[in-house]
Amino acid sequence: MTLIDCIAKSYFATRYSVLMKAVASSSAQTQTLRKLIKSGASTEYGKTFHFSEIQCYDDFTKLVPVVDYPTMFPYIERMLNGAQNILWPTIKQFSRSSGTTSGKSKFIPVSREGLVDSHIASGKHFLSTYLHDYPQSRFFQGKGIVLTGSYYQYNYPSNPEIADVSALLYRFTDTWINYFKALPVEVALMDDWEKKLKAIADVSIPQNVTNISGVPTWMLLLFRTVLAKTGKKCIAEVWPNLELVIHGGVDFAPYRHQFEEIIGQKVVYRNVYNSSEGFFAFQSTDEDSMLLDLANGVFYEFEEEKSKEVVPLANVELAKRYAIIVSTNSGMWRYRIGDVVVFTSLEPFKFNIVGRTGQYINVFGEELIQANADAAIAKVAAAFNLNVIDYTVAPSYFSNEQNGFHEWLIEFEVPPKDIAHFAKCLDLELQQLNSDYEAKRYKDLALKSAQVVVGTKDVFAKWLRENNRLGVQAKIPRLSNDRKVFEEIKALN
Repeated sequence: MTLIDCIAKSYFATRYSVLMKAVASSSAQTQTLRKLIKSGASTEYGKTFHFSEIQCYDDFTKLVPVVDYPTMFPYIERMLNGAQNILWPTIKQFSRSSGTTSGKSKFIPVSREGLVDSHIASGKHFLSTYLHDYPQSRFFQGKGIVLTGSYYQYNYPSNPEIADVSALLYRFTDTWINYFKALPVEVALMDDWEKKLKAIADVSIPQNVTNISGVPTWMLLLFRTVLAKTGKKCIAEVWPNLELVIHGGVDFAPYRHQFEEIIGQKVVYRNVYNSSEGFFAFQSTDEDSMLLDLANGVFYEFEEEKSKEVVPLANVELAKRYAIIVSTNSGMWRYRIGDVVVFTSLEPFKFNIVGRTGQYINVFGEELIQANADAAIAKVAAAFNLNVIDYTVAPSYFSNEQNGFHEWLIEFEVPPKDIAHFAKCLDLELQQLNSDYEAKRYKDLALKSAQVVVGTKDVFAKWLRENNRLGVQAKIPRLSNDRKVFEEIKALN
């Protein structure tokens, strides 16, 4: 063990103690809420909703509303134009995300506290759990590859920093962490993914890479690029000390076999739950459930899916489906982030992400929601002067032979004469509506163009009938992350 290795592991052992103390504390969330309210009391939002009168959680729920992005956007828009002390005292950075019902992109404020005390702190907490489980780890004896997003240019008068949250973090991390990065900033933050993957491969191939993190699709594309450049059969021949793969953003299950095959040796796979709003949870052991981080400055609430009752963390129950609501140290107050979870443990609090509050597809990191799909097909059908009876969409998964794509099954009143042209136009419209889908579609690197199967007359009605769903309230599942419903309907086609 090197001196650097020894110092790093000692530091993370301390972080592990901090995390374990927080997750075992019944008062951790109460303390977090108190600190957040104190920080936000002097802001415009805090004055509007009487933060100074909040003495307990019940006061908080009575005075402060639960909100979605469209409600928050007018405040955020003013902040983008340079106004301060609106949602949080000082905001100079924004994370760009997509998949809203109101526009192509959404902009989430990111404060210095949000970066340091949420995103970076939770990243350290995650690593501390890994090192606790694997004390013989060689993590710090080599370098790590982080596949980040990019910075973006927008014409706001205040010229705020706008980027993917991963890009903000890559630039902002502690100086000593830079020693363990395989990629220089100018490579990590490149915005042309075709050039970026080649540059990352060139820089990282000669290095001793012990860990890699990112969205599975981009990691697989990098692995393929590395193997093509080196002529090796598997990644283990290039980086024999690779021991940890950190993934997030999409369900890893469809990718695991491909990772095992292309890496060619046993490694540890760990899932993280890091969004624009904060770094909330991560796999703390080798079991699938993720540990909710209670030492990161975020206050959590949960909306029961059926009853719509909002409860604090202390009142959640096992096996129920909850939509997550967060109040963050960047000023997102009682904000629905859109994810649905099911708790698997209450001591400590662990959960699995089981979906979104609306239907969506996020197999490749594209975050396509139903609103995007509805808008795209409506516009394209109108342009072709067609009537769409119904539709459903499912992913066709990434394979060793080809990239994945979205497969649409559409029942038309009269189908288009050129279905390939219709599919191309639909794909282009989806890119216009969703920047994450657009990014994954860039030069077919991660996602191929959408494909359309023409549904026969009444095929959807047949499926509803066979599944005892016929009736006024019955609806076809529009978007699915798996192919179960799609294949059932396709079999009737």
